[in-house]
Amino acid sequence: MQLVVATSNPGKLRELQQYLADLDWELVLKPQELEVEETGDTFLANARLKASSVAIATNNWAIADDSGLQVDALNGAPGVYSARYGATDSERITRLLKELGDETNRNAQFACAIAIARPDGTIALESEGICKGEILEEARGNHGFGYDPVFYVPQKQLTFAEMTTEVKRSISHRGKALTGLISQFKQITPIPL
Repeated sequence: MQLVVATSNPGKLRELQQYLADLDWELVLKPQELEVEETGDTFLANARLKASSVAIATNNWAIADDSGLQVDALNGAPGVYSARYGATDSERITRLLKELGDETNRNAQFACAIAIARPDGTIALESEGICKGEILEEARGNHGFGYDPVFYVPQKQLTFAEMTTEVKRSISHRGKALTGLISQFKQITPIPL
């Protein structure tokens, strides 16, 4: 059975394939020309919207996630606008650090919501995960993407960009959301089309 991943990002596809490797599904990227506007005001609303839209358009099961950074001192910003906070990762980090300035409260969290839709667009499963941390004043590490170089996890004493893939997967917001989803996922018995 195929599960269409509602992204054009091959990196996200590879990450999902690693998490869902034990499940009997073939993960494939959505068609490039199929774009879904993220109009939801929460990560879960956007994940549901993308999964449902891609499922209907492809007449197949679809999985979508939406995730981002929520910074306490910025009233939860950038939130659902995390990917649109700048044109590049560097611009997004620069803007975030500028807006935080000398703020002493640097508490933040990464949040992720994932939804799986049936071919008719109805949501079959959903899950959310959170990883709490702090925003550093300058970037550290060479791994990861997005805000990873400035997102510091105190219990690991590392930024996401300094962690190995295995460590990041075990504590990340996406890892927690997917772990919650996998236990539910095994209960789905899709009917072949």
